[in-house]
Amino acid sequence: MTLAPFETVHVPLPGRAYDILIGGGLLASAGERIAALAPGAACGVVTDTGVDAIHGPALRASLDAAGLRHETIVVPAGEASKSYDRLREVCDGILAARLERGDLVVALGGGVVGDLAGFAAAVVRRGMLFVQIPATLLAQVDSSVGGKTGINSAHGKNLVGAFHQPGLVLADVDVLDTLSPREFKAGYAEVVKYGLIDDPAFFAWLEAHHRGVFAGGPDRVHAIRTSCAAKAAVVVRDEREDGDRALLNLGHTFAHAFERITAYDGSRLVHGEAVAIGLACAFRFSARLGLADGQDAGRVEGHLRTVGLPTRIRDIPGWDAGGDAILAAMAQDKKVKRGALTFILARGIGRSFVAPGIDGQDVRAFLDAELALP
Repeated sequence: MTLAPFETVHVPLPGRAYDILIGGGLLASAGERIAALAPGAACGVVTDTGVDAIHGPALRASLDAAGLRHETIVVPAGEASKSYDRLREVCDGILAARLERGDLVVALGGGVVGDLAGFAAAVVRRGMLFVQIPATLLAQVDSSVGGKTGINSAHGKNLVGAFHQPGLVLADVDVLDTLSPREFKAGYAEVVKYGLIDDPAFFAWLEAHHRGVFAGGPDRVHAIRTSCAAKAAVVVRDEREDGDRALLNLGHTFAHAFERITAYDGSRLVHGEAVAIGLACAFRFSARLGLADGQDAGRVEGHLRTVGLPTRIRDIPGWDAGGDAILAAMAQDKKVKRGALTFILARGIGRSFVAPGIDGQDVRAFLDAELALP
């Protein structure tokens, strides 16, 4: 078949380098590309009920056309699938399909499927090849890149997992046209994050071009490519989050606490919405501590609100938790070290930094002020 044009972001990890392909029509050519990556390999496709109904047939047809044996393992859609029970189902499904160590696990879906399938690939037969086909904007710009895999625990989000890099990422921008407006907006929060970390020019570009990103076309491809390149650069410098990869968690200490308190109920709060509130909180907290200009915090909140994202804790439907509950949820964050909270804060847009040992009283006072807002 004639392969559609695409852009490439290379992730040059020593011994585990891989490419992220970004463009339209990549799902239709997935079989050919997977066969080139691992000639003769069979595939265990992990997906969820919603994505499988829309995109599963096209992927299976592509695998058939490339002559690849494949089995599909379908889990329920939603954050609740990042669980021990679903991990067991996926691992047992891979083994029941008689997939060998040299075969592939293919994740077709959003961040939940990618994290779950990637963790299964990391542990089944002590490590199998892994391909990401992210089907949401959030997954294309964030969770499919960098090798973080895992599941949630009753104690918090993503606390059980492994680093396991994919061998290939296929970010088909055409599949994003099937997302609901809410899902696309949620993914956009992660795009904004890359500008806020260390690229003020990209944030300014988003302020000017966000309508094009939402509409599709070259602006959308540019935003995804810029985001993937930003994350890839950080991952190459710090694959296992021993240093500045923690910057990618800007807003996430707040976000993960909000998600835990809402019991990962996607009807109330999805991850990207939690991140949007977390980003706004991180900048308002930075301003409260005298680190950042209040105008920058206002600019961040203003842009997120312009595209329809929530920016305040009270924006979460049915919110009734107090500051103590939020602090308790934060205490299980992976960035806590010897009981001290670590935040990603900012001295301005594009000037984020790792801030260890933040005083819990300062956090509590900020949360009380936030909860007092209408």
